[in-house]
Amino acid sequence: MVGRLRSATAAGARVASWLVLLLALAAVVLAVLVPRLAGATPYTVLTGSMSPEHPPGTLVVVRPVPSAEIGVGDVITYQLESGEGTVVTHRVVEQGVQSDGEAWFRTQGDANAVPDAETVREVQVRGRLWYSVPHLGRASALLTGDSRVLLTYGVAGLLALYAASMFTSTLAERRRRPATGRHVAGAEPTTEATPHPTEEGART
Repeated sequence: MVGRLRSATAAGARVASWLVLLLALAAVVLAVLVPRLAGATPYTVLTGSMSPEHPPGTLVVVRPVPSAEIGVGDVITYQLESGEGTVVTHRVVEQGVQSDGEAWFRTQGDANAVPDAETVREVQVRGRLWYSVPHLGRASALLTGDSRVLLTYGVAGLLALYAASMFTSTLAERRRRPATGRHVAGAEPTTEATPHPTEEGART
């Protein structure tokens, strides 16, 4: 009975470990790998202007799209001044075209009572929202430049080693576990001929 309980506990621990592994891998994929492979850019929401859908700390990933594909209701990230690093992520509430043919957009934060004072020129737009992940932006904000690349490879390597060690441990445990329930036809089972599984076989 004790052996079965410990075996079930060990199995539960392995499942929990795999879940942690998968969650960590998913976080790295969503925050780093997917944006890099898709030519997208991750940003972190710092204010509550887009609450409740995108509260502070949310990771928003935007992809460049033609201005003709941006419409009212889309969430875009744009530069406050063309060429400057400061960006804002708000929703498009109005759009139009200037006399020279350049598109413009009126934006507004979901939590704001009025639209933004300045219109956004298409040259200021960094991209349209592709996907967002709550809370993940707080961790992503700590990583910039080379540190993001190093972390990607580092975490990928650690996850691979961890997965390999778990697989090896599970395989070794199965080999150590004694066989039970085997009977020879026509023979009467005896207490001396029927070994009981030891608790050692249930350890991880």
